Amino acid sequence: MKRLVLIMCFSLIGVTAAQAQSGLRIGANIGLPVGDIEEVSNFQAGADLAYMIGVADMLYVGPKIGYTRFFMDEDGFEVDDPAFLPISASGRISLARGFFFGTDLGYAVGLNDGNDGGFYYRPQVGYNFGKIGLLGSYTGISVDGGSFGSVNVGIEFGL
Repeated sequence: MKRLVLIMCFSLIGVTAAQAQSGLRIGANIGLPVGDIEEVSNFQAGADLAYMIGVADMLYVGPKIGYTRFFMDEDGFEVDDPAFLPISASGRISLARGFFFGTDLGYAVGLNDGNDGGFYYRPQVGYNFGKIGLLGSYTGISVDGGSFGSVNVGIEFGL
């Protein structure tokens, strides 16, 4: 089932990206883990690819796919760093002078053995300088028995 969802999402992004490149956004972020994971992880990094479509004057929506990894502390842990493939719908509202806020909602597929994934959400605020944007966000992944969370800063590029 997970593979079918992944294939469908990659196909959707490929088809929309082939139609027009103006809404394609590539981003990277780093963060500090918070919540349940902060005691065993000291760093988070991620990257994502989205295609935003203008549906109203200042409203943009589109599919988004990414990669998020929480790096575990070395002290006594012999487990792989938890890694996720977030597949989500993204929405943004542009404000005056380049400011925006938005959110991503979807499912984060677990990429490690024993990591089933969970509900994914990522509220964000940022500023667009044209083709480059800076943003701050919170990444949350709710899994059975806990959650993974991080406060992030990132950069994104419009193609």
